[in-house]
Amino acid sequence: MPKLSVVVPMHNVEAFADNTLRSLAKNADPEFEFLLVDDCSTDSTPWFLDRWAGRIPGAKVIRHDVNLGIAQARNSGIDAAGGEYVTFLDGDDWYGPGHLAGLVRAMEELGCDFARTDHVQATGTERVVRRPPARLRNAVMDPRDGIAPAAMETMVDYPFVWAGIYRRHLFDDGGMRFATELRTAEDRLWIWRLHLKARSCASLGLHGVFYRRGVATSLTQIKDDRQLDFIPAYDALLRDVQRDPESERFLLKAVRTYCAMIAFHIGKAHEYEPSAAQRLRREARAALRRMPQGPLEETLRTIDRPRSRLLGRLRDGRKAA
Repeated sequence: MPKLSVVVPMHNVEAFADNTLRSLAKNADPEFEFLLVDDCSTDSTPWFLDRWAGRIPGAKVIRHDVNLGIAQARNSGIDAAGGEYVTFLDGDDWYGPGHLAGLVRAMEELGCDFARTDHVQATGTERVVRRPPARLRNAVMDPRDGIAPAAMETMVDYPFVWAGIYRRHLFDDGGMRFATELRTAEDRLWIWRLHLKARSCASLGLHGVFYRRGVATSLTQIKDDRQLDFIPAYDALLRDVQRDPESERFLLKAVRTYCAMIAFHIGKAHEYEPSAAQRLRREARAALRRMPQGPLEETLRTIDRPRSRLLGRLRDGRKAA
């Protein structure tokens, strides 16, 4: 049984594949396996995978015959994983040497269900360290304590699933799979579900995973209606929270975060394709109207005035300033 399974979904990342795969080779260990999921790439990504597969000990290429999206690509890797621990890396990002060994070592020492870690945001030649907003570092915590309070940035606001490591038992019996109906925002829903399900976690001060920001092919850069999948993602989140025994503890945070996402997307609606922008305004208004109105009113009362006015006007059907 491998100690660690590394799931790497890849789709049309030919410009970065060589760097990503080389970083895996530099992290190879006899106890690690690398599950390289080619989500039906149409560029030279498959060539890079074939070139590197024999050079990375423990590497296995999994191919999709049709493009299924990052959620299913991650799920395919999870289903094939045999490790005691599972982690993820996106196909355009990379590891520093020794990062994976450090992750495993920290998990062995702490004994928790999962750990989140710092990451290095790479924009061109600029490097900035981003940290999980945890109350404690390198110590075991209750994941539910990482959700609330509503007005603070908390661990569920750090949605980078690749900045972490997770015990295999969280995925047993089909658990903790990514929602394949979501083309974007699947990571945000997954992180909330992780904090609701797991019993222990930690925040690690490791700086070995590098996130390449601003890539033109990244889903964060698209301008079509795929961006709108944050709406069904947060609808699902609200349903999960409302069914939870501690619903009252977390509902205000869920509603406030949903509202922040709506305000963010409305604020850049002018950048979207016209049909996507129209659909965004229509579906965001409907989302505000079906939210639990008590927590929504509390959110509108306590957030900053510009977002409160924007969301209030949108809900009431008035033109947002």
